[in-house]
Amino acid sequence: MTKGGMESVEVFTSEGKGRGLKAQKEFLPGDVIFAEPAYAAVVFDSLTHVVCHTCFKRQERLHRCGQCKFAYYCDRTCQRAAWLNHKNECSAIKKYGKAPTENIRLAARIMWKIEREGSGLAEGCLVSIDDLQNHVDSFGEEEKKELRTDVESFLEFWPSQSQQFGLQYISHIFGVINCNGFTLSDQRGLQAVGVGVFPNLCQANHDCWPNCTVIFNNGNHEAVRSMFHTQMRIELRALSKISPGDELTVSYVDFLNVSEERRKQLKKQYYFDCTCEHCKKQIKDDLMLAVKEGEGKPSAETVKEVVQFSKDTLEKINKARMEGLYHEVVKLCRECLKKQEPVLGDTNIYLLRILSIASEVLSYLQMFEEAADYAKRMVDGYLKIYHPNNAQLGMAVMRAGVTHWHAGLIEAGHGLICKAYAILLITHGPSHPITKDLEVMRVQTEMELRMFQQNEYMYYKMREAALKNQKIQVMPEPSNEAPPSLFHKKE
Repeated sequence: MTKGGMESVEVFTSEGKGRGLKAQKEFLPGDVIFAEPAYAAVVFDSLTHVVCHTCFKRQERLHRCGQCKFAYYCDRTCQRAAWLNHKNECSAIKKYGKAPTENIRLAARIMWKIEREGSGLAEGCLVSIDDLQNHVDSFGEEEKKELRTDVESFLEFWPSQSQQFGLQYISHIFGVINCNGFTLSDQRGLQAVGVGVFPNLCQANHDCWPNCTVIFNNGNHEAVRSMFHTQMRIELRALSKISPGDELTVSYVDFLNVSEERRKQLKKQYYFDCTCEHCKKQIKDDLMLAVKEGEGKPSAETVKEVVQFSKDTLEKINKARMEGLYHEVVKLCRECLKKQEPVLGDTNIYLLRILSIASEVLSYLQMFEEAADYAKRMVDGYLKIYHPNNAQLGMAVMRAGVTHWHAGLIEAGHGLICKAYAILLITHGPSHPITKDLEVMRVQTEMELRMFQQNEYMYYKMREAALKNQKIQVMPEPSNEAPPSLFHKKE
């Protein structure tokens, strides 16, 4: 079963998993298997005035819709592109007197699209909205309560002149959003800014060691001629060689967790038991729980104590970060590392989590040398655990490269930036803003490295002068959020 732009995949029934997607031809790492525009998408409540409601880019100055005073856009191009989806919403918000929550807004956009086009197969979709999983039957008491609240709020907001839907159907739509909502990120891929529904993507089953990755592409409206504009979309990209007939899989959760924890998370959020090879055989769990080997091998009791200490410290760190107490975060990280280093192995996830936080916060505080040391150790651990073409690995290596450059460690910095570039070419593609930024850094560090190799003394003198004349590029403030996860779960 194929449809506009989806010729290279087919839907099939996967044993024990329901529907899945299968490749119809061979793909190589970095190939785009398909790109899919959102069926419907909305900006998060907290960011409605700083993110464009069409392309989801974060912008300094946005144009506000003159009618509802709620929606914001980059420019007239984005505003025009939004009108079909915003028209009903615009008058409903004016009538209701305020904008409802993101969940209600997304459900309403889906319903208005169904009112316009019917609920059958939309153009380019392999499955209809009616056929998507809603998992309402698996909801716990708390989730059922939230669902009832959402349905009531929806009915208050939904205009009487629009097509009326039954309670069961409205519940189905909220169920679909709950388990199939996809996180949309800003143009740098660092912050989750919205949620959308992509029916084709929903068909890809989970695997903790997948052969595909999903990247959100904000599209491009900057070209002079509108025929060269590209639409906001998600791209399903191959991470390894895929043969015709292979199932296409993506990971719904970050791999950096032992199999038991990943399975718990998947069961709680997506209502299934993961039976992938890595979970069944607990592959890499030994690395993630590694302890120091050799003569002074720590006792099981000591390991247990240090792991508990690490968990407690991570909670304190989160609290300090929320309050912006970054020097306190550094103090907590150093204390924790002192306890961890004699006991935990280099790939232990508790050690890696602390190294990651320490390197990020120290970079922000411009203590680059110490940050670079921690970043290097973090990357060395990550490289042994993650799939070699993993987007999160690529981003972490990029961060480490920039930190090394700031510390004046040009050789190591350039090496890490090249490594990150090779990963992101596959996971994000050459035209993604992050990859383009990285290409600029790669060219710059290559030039600096050549200068450094010719005359080290002159290089440092010139670097010093350059840094004096320009405002030091301050690292972005550490985010209190984890990187955007693949699917959006309502908290």
